[in-house]
Amino acid sequence: MRIRLCLAALSLVGGATVATVTAPSATAAACSDIDVVAARGTFEPGTLGFIVGDPVFSALQRKLTGRNLSSYRVNYPADLSPTSAAQGNADLVNHVKSQASTCPDQRFILVGYSQGANVVDNSIGISSAGAVVGSPIVATLPAAVEPKVAAVLLFGNPIRAIGKSVTGTYQSRTIDFCAQGDPVCEAGGNDTLAHLGYTANADAAAAFAASKV
Repeated sequence: MRIRLCLAALSLVGGATVATVTAPSATAAACSDIDVVAARGTFEPGTLGFIVGDPVFSALQRKLTGRNLSSYRVNYPADLSPTSAAQGNADLVNHVKSQASTCPDQRFILVGYSQGANVVDNSIGISSAGAVVGSPIVATLPAAVEPKVAAVLLFGNPIRAIGKSVTGTYQSRTIDFCAQGDPVCEAGGNDTLAHLGYTANADAAAAFAASKV
């Protein structure tokens, strides 16, 4: 399998052959303890995302033993169309609102990589408009749902390249990884391969989330 991530003016081709991994099925969750809601990167393969979502979910399962985890793959194109991130934004918010209504004790961990980070940004009220494959906000998680979001895990977040970050209500529950030289999240970055290396941060992200649950 070859990984190809295209991000607006940036085309990234993963040159190394990678092995297929077993990933959890991404389905609308029943009433699990924690629902991991993952928005994959542009053209990213995998169930929740080969580079980030799948390894993060596996790491969370190891860290949160004794908790019942479910997963949801945000339903959006994850392509270069101008409404892609907005579609993901709407789907993420709709899913979390529906789950919160059906399962009042369920908590959520939001995961976003690359364009998927834009999706999560918008959903928690931080506009990704102006960022690579970003969009204006079309929906936000309501105040009643906000306490149910235990952690927000972001990787290669494009808003950082335009000088923005997660602030306000969700700031203390957010960890935002940007690899040195990653041109998607670092203004002036020129190491395109850095954008493909966030699997290495899966354990650290899971440990952060475990500390917030």
